[in-house]
Amino acid sequence: MSKTLRWGILGASNFAAKHLAPAIHAANGNELVALATSNSTKAAPFQAFCPSIKVFEDYDALLNSDAVDAIYIPLPNHLHVEWTAKALRAGKHVLCEKPIAMEAHEIDALIKLRDETGLVAAEAYMIAHHPQWIEVRDRIAAGDIGELRHVSGNFCYNNETDTKNIRNLPEFGGGAARDIGVYIYGSTLFATGADLPEVTAVSMRKENDVDVYTDVQAQFEGFTYSGMVSMRLSPHQEMVFYGDKGKIVVNTPFNANVYGEAQVLTVNDDGEKRTRYPGVNQYVLQIENFANTVATGAPYPYDLEASKKAQSMMDMVFAKA
Repeated sequence: MSKTLRWGILGASNFAAKHLAPAIHAANGNELVALATSNSTKAAPFQAFCPSIKVFEDYDALLNSDAVDAIYIPLPNHLHVEWTAKALRAGKHVLCEKPIAMEAHEIDALIKLRDETGLVAAEAYMIAHHPQWIEVRDRIAAGDIGELRHVSGNFCYNNETDTKNIRNLPEFGGGAARDIGVYIYGSTLFATGADLPEVTAVSMRKENDVDVYTDVQAQFEGFTYSGMVSMRLSPHQEMVFYGDKGKIVVNTPFNANVYGEAQVLTVNDDGEKRTRYPGVNQYVLQIENFANTVATGAPYPYDLEASKKAQSMMDMVFAKA
């Protein structure tokens, strides 16, 4: 493998074109070299900022290319496990969009393949790489808000009119919980280090057999939890961690630089402290951390075991609903 990590992308999704492909292109020690898509017109946005990119019409052809070291997978949710496994068997490192699986037990096979091949495989859970979330985790661990007693989170947008969006289609693993629930569930697990909770109540509303509104109540050891996601409400996102001596507010917890500026507000007996992170690109940090793990063997900030834990909470939500 070359010193520069050479990336190929399976599928020309809008998200890949707007966020991950430019991040790979901008990340130190990384290079975007290939894209697989059967629709050549979808390659144009990628070629606009990366004219040298090679376009394959077949996914397997890209996986078999010796010019590619790592694969990014932004395919529809129901294809993630299949193509992550194929990429690993082809000898490629893999970063797969979330959710990496539809159910937690499916991740076991990917963990086994990762360990057998010695390759790096991970879910593209970008917020774990953002310094605002590292600050939140460290402040909770340091007792800056005392004993954690409650966590609340919400993440909403409205795509009701976009009827062909895969998030609105059950055959592609759509729904609000699978699309954005992983953020309010996974960030709680990441920031607190807590074991899985008991999911005590779920209110779920469906349209076309996908959930468009899901509200969850849960009991973790030592603290309660309330989290709501929706694809039918006006855009909003926020996570709040309440302790017996203060609170931490994350008002742009997931879409930094898009929804707003990433900030962490800590309120306790010492007053208020606000940390701002203007312009920090969590996607670039994610790619650079991935390449560092490939090159040095350093632990990856969000491994498949963490993904399985978050997906397990997702599974509990659907089971309770």
